[in-house]
Amino acid sequence: MAAERRRLFFALWPGATVRDRLDGLRRDTVGEGLGRPVAREKLHLTLCFLGGVDADTAACVEQAAANVAVAPFTLTFDELGYWARPQVLWLGASETPPELSELVGQLRRVQAGCGSKPEKRPFQAHLTLARKVRRRPRLPRVGPLQWPVEAFALVASQTLPTGARYEVVGRWPLSDAA
Repeated sequence: MAAERRRLFFALWPGATVRDRLDGLRRDTVGEGLGRPVAREKLHLTLCFLGGVDADTAACVEQAAANVAVAPFTLTFDELGYWARPQVLWLGASETPPELSELVGQLRRVQAGCGSKPEKRPFQAHLTLARKVRRRPRLPRVGPLQWPVEAFALVASQTLPTGARYEVVGRWPLSDAA
């Protein structure tokens, strides 16, 4: 019998106020017929994708995540973008706060230390607004949307015929000292 595996990723998971602002921007930006908008409750920023991991690796990751030490910071979303290959409309940050880069670096080290292979591509702070956007849309300027980041989460994802289902399985506050 094969061991059960869960698809996991670390993410910034917005609270209600930020989620409402992100959803409003998504509704204003993603017009009728422009791909498949990401549902309000699924809006998040992926920090580190672990993929399918077994129970031992998941336990290692959860334990190690408690030792991540990064100060809270503010992430400012101020640009829209489009990637043709995956057909994604995204909201991004033109500047990555050093704390966010440090958080991603520490989480990749957690991932590697628990036997999962980290992403090699450079991190780009973005939040997916819509998928299956078949042509480059007009990208209006967006006013800065600020997200005070005070925690990060470990999320399980399940791919279903109706789309992805996410479950936050752990959450850790940001702090200078672990």
